[in-house]
Amino acid sequence: MKPFTDEDVEIYIQSKVERRHYLVSKAVEEVQKIIQQLTAEISYKAVRFQAISNSGIHNENIKDQPALLAKWSAMLRRKRPFHPSIQVLAPSQFLITVPLRGLTGYRECQVRHWRYYTVHGAKLLSSVRDPEELYQWLEVEQFSKSLQQWHEEDVNIEGDLVPAKVLIVFRELVEKSIVSCNLSSKVTVLESFSSVVRVAVETSESQVEVELVPAVEIPTCWPEKARWPRCLKRWPSQEKVQCIKSLGFDLLARSNYHWQLCFSRAEHILMEGLDEDGGCRRKCFRVMRQMKEDVWCAGNKPVITAYHLQTVLFWTCEKYPRTKDWRCFPEAFLRLVQKLHKCVSQHFLKHYFLKNTNLLKYANTSDLDLVASKLAVFLENPVFCLD
Repeated sequence: MKPFTDEDVEIYIQSKVERRHYLVSKAVEEVQKIIQQLTAEISYKAVRFQAISNSGIHNENIKDQPALLAKWSAMLRRKRPFHPSIQVLAPSQFLITVPLRGLTGYRECQVRHWRYYTVHGAKLLSSVRDPEELYQWLEVEQFSKSLQQWHEEDVNIEGDLVPAKVLIVFRELVEKSIVSCNLSSKVTVLESFSSVVRVAVETSESQVEVELVPAVEIPTCWPEKARWPRCLKRWPSQEKVQCIKSLGFDLLARSNYHWQLCFSRAEHILMEGLDEDGGCRRKCFRVMRQMKEDVWCAGNKPVITAYHLQTVLFWTCEKYPRTKDWRCFPEAFLRLVQKLHKCVSQHFLKHYFLKNTNLLKYANTSDLDLVASKLAVFLENPVFCLD
């Protein structure tokens, strides 16, 4: 492999990475402002949905616990901008979680139930399949306090909160609120083969596709199936692990029957403290993300997203926890790209918190193979594209 110089890296960062940061940050700000207006109207129409906020503190469970509030507020005082509800999967592909109100005091379900219904409430002769590890059922009785509206038939079947029904209600509210907010020139609801809600948002620079996802925020406990951290691991520190687990997780409405586990607060904390020892982890991540978007996997709906790259970074940080492993950028960066190449080639990338979940399980294998071939070319001759 031909080494690239520090000068090559700095030129690439200044000409490409910083430009991307500016454009994406601008798009995030514009999209957030529009979606805040939209979700405020939705919240006005339906008490079960909350407007997104800048604080990252939606759930009354956080607000009622001073220790959790202090931890979250401390993170929000960092210099780096943080938009808690927005996940940038690609420059023109965002995911925004919309918090649900009136579900507090969560506890894990200890009894297994069989379900014999369709998402429309019709009876089935055979039971609905159990969820994969990344998903779970959600019963309204798992909450010590719940609004009466969560017991109604428009979202509830036999005591289960059904994501598909929540999404139907939510889509109707989105469509009505776009009109009542006079946002028709800026926001368009996109057709979808599934129940997910996607909108196209016009910004000053381009159009951004946004998936709007209703989310149950559960900041008071850590899911039993997320057996993390693994034994005898030096990264992250025990102090950070305790902080992460104390902030809990979320459940997202992204499928018909089952709620998807989400660890966005945990992932944010891990990203925030990456280079407290003076390493180059974040620099490696930013350059890798730029190369992915420019060369390895470009496009509006890439098979490999920034979330996949972040997961690769976490696994690499865990495998190489020492400060000295992240002192030399060329070595650290190539190590990271090699890990990405291995995952893409094998069509296997393990979720960082749920060890039996493959994040590439349903990805298009031909697209993955194409990315793998481009990564192999780069590893043979690691040069940055400045065109």
